[in-house]
Amino acid sequence: MVNLLDSKTVLITGSQGLLGRTYVDTVIDNGGKVIACDISGFDEIENDAKPYLVSKKYKNLVYYLCDITNESNVKKMFNNLGKLNFLPNSLINNAARNPKLENIDNKKGFFRLENFSLEEFKLDLEVSLIGSFLCSKYLYINAIKNNISKINIINISSDLGIISPDQRLYSKDELNPNNDDPVKPISYSICKHGIHGLTKYLATYDPLKMRSNTLYPGGVYTNQNTEFLERINRRIPLSKMAERNSYKGAIKFLLGDESSYMTGSQLVIDGGRTTW
Repeated sequence: MVNLLDSKTVLITGSQGLLGRTYVDTVIDNGGKVIACDISGFDEIENDAKPYLVSKKYKNLVYYLCDITNESNVKKMFNNLGKLNFLPNSLINNAARNPKLENIDNKKGFFRLENFSLEEFKLDLEVSLIGSFLCSKYLYINAIKNNISKINIINISSDLGIISPDQRLYSKDELNPNNDDPVKPISYSICKHGIHGLTKYLATYDPLKMRSNTLYPGGVYTNQNTEFLERINRRIPLSKMAERNSYKGAIKFLLGDESSYMTGSQLVIDGGRTTW
């Protein structure tokens, strides 16, 4: 088997999430090295003195516990990765906070604009935008310092980084939503639209050393309730949500040499939802 990513060492944030895990698998399966980074989800190292652990199953995989909203933590992570010979030349900015509104009872309208707290708003921006900025910053700093010739950044957005959330998907009555119904919070839209601004800035900052693109995945099927599935499938031309593995090919393409002439661009894979 040809290892298409054998020259890649990829830092993946939000690696313990639904799609983050598939991104890790994609790089490993194609011969690359991975730093699986998250703020939680690593039972074997959360109580350890060190924030990292080399996988016992894969020698090309390191689990790293890091708060990417904290600059000193990010800087320390890159220093440690250099010592481990896992200094990344690629980055997938995947970490985000994303409430699954179709699965919760939100009678008090917590996420509605008129009730949404400044604290929650800041937390969402810190993870999605500040965390992505800090990881990109230190990827670039370490590429300069260690003479890494080319680096590659993939920023993960959403179909809701192109269109506005259709709040009727989450309402108790699709035709007559009311002010008690759950909604996608305003911070989610801002983060998912804003991440492409980071992509374009990075793509033009030092284009011979760094390229950057945005992936826009659609919603993923995770056994949502029947009513929600009926509503969302009517809004997708392919009449179905994505599967967990639907984006493996896109990640392989964006990380690999096949996309070497692509930068500052948008790759939309959403079943056609944003065409309406």
